[in-house]
Amino acid sequence: MSTPHLNRKLVLEAPQRLSDGAGGYIESWQALGTVWARVDARTGRETARGDAPVSTLSYRIIVRGAPFGDAQRPAPEQRFREGTRLFYIRAVAEHDIRGRYLTCFASEETAV
Repeated sequence: MSTPHLNRKLVLEAPQRLSDGAGGYIESWQALGTVWARVDARTGRETARGDAPVSTLSYRIIVRGAPFGDAQRPAPEQRFREGTRLFYIRAVAEHDIRGRYLTCFASEETAV
């Protein structure tokens, strides 16, 4: 298997729940660090959310491997940020047998 060309700089973010002072919470995102990645578009579709059409694209994002429990290891329900673009991580798997790289299956939604 050839070495992936990691040419995109992404910020890995995790959701954080903060108290709203009224017994509920507010969800915000905390940056965990910067990773280099290869981003490949996979499939796309258009759906309706309410009255507005939404374009959903799926991506395969390859990053360097990190051990389980490490803050730099992506996990489902986290996201990658590239400027204003957001890639929500749906699943993560080892890209190679040695775990040197990880494949993250992610999606990006855009209002049409």
